[in-house]
Amino acid sequence: MLKDLDLGDGENLGNRDGRIALDCSIRKTKHKGLTMISTTDFFFPLVESPYIQGRIGAANVLSDLYAEGVADTDFMLMLLAASSDMPDDMRTKCTRAMVRGFKDACVEAGAAITGGQTVMNPWPIIGGVATSLCTDQEFIFPDGAVVGDVVILTKPIGTQIAVNAWQWATKDNALWKQCQEKGVLTKDQAAQAMHSAIMSMGRLNRNGARMMLKHGAHACTDVTGFGILGHAQNLSDNQKEEVGIELHTLPCIAGMVAVETSVFDFQLRKGYSAETSGGLLVCLPADKSVAFREEIESLDGCPAWEIGRVVASAGRKSCIMEDVKFIDV
Repeated sequence: MLKDLDLGDGENLGNRDGRIALDCSIRKTKHKGLTMISTTDFFFPLVESPYIQGRIGAANVLSDLYAEGVADTDFMLMLLAASSDMPDDMRTKCTRAMVRGFKDACVEAGAAITGGQTVMNPWPIIGGVATSLCTDQEFIFPDGAVVGDVVILTKPIGTQIAVNAWQWATKDNALWKQCQEKGVLTKDQAAQAMHSAIMSMGRLNRNGARMMLKHGAHACTDVTGFGILGHAQNLSDNQKEEVGIELHTLPCIAGMVAVETSVFDFQLRKGYSAETSGGLLVCLPADKSVAFREEIESLDGCPAWEIGRVVASAGRKSCIMEDVKFIDV
């Protein structure tokens, strides 16, 4: 986290009024009433389709803005690495497909791609820099959670396991043989889990951002590389009040808890399994929970879940409850 690094005073950390941002740079501009919110990220190959890689790359970048309640992105710069290890014709096809996937996601988001940078690299990589100019009413600073808030998650966890399980299945390696011997996962189930992961990673969190503003969310972050508990802890560390987050329910891609329990420990149950382009972790008033979740499902065609609560905590400690409920979705 930025707040744990010795980088000087807060004014150098991309904040506003001395407040530390989580997922984005948040800076007041010289123009009265306007704040610039920007972020950067990139995505390396986890999927077989370069088009889907491009789409996930864009969704991953945009998600940081959505975590601030910024539903409309003004522009995107593309960061692209074409593979130096591929034959020329394959590199051209894959790179064009990545760019097309990235562009299609940006079109869906209403974000114009206005430039970028391209380099050669052994691995094909795609990402970008997303920027939006906002008034104070058009975004939510991620530090206002209060005791009694509920915590909503807009996508299931388990993408890291789903991707790895599918790789095991296609390679028919020793870990996949363990899956078969223990009756944990069939190849059809592994394919369905991978499909669920791809659909989740490629889905924009834009409607979640809109609902955050509509329903008065107090704080939010998106769930990515630190895992759900890692990001919950980051979020509680960032609050003005001394609060923690207790997670009592964890929706997971179907079969992934069983894979971890029986075959390989990704630390999903402990909350530290990495996610790519994961869901929004939203703190909002308890009386807004039902309406928020109903509207998200109506707009996205996918559910959101009430997974925890904000509690008083002198140590700002977030945790997964001992009696946590795992839900296969």
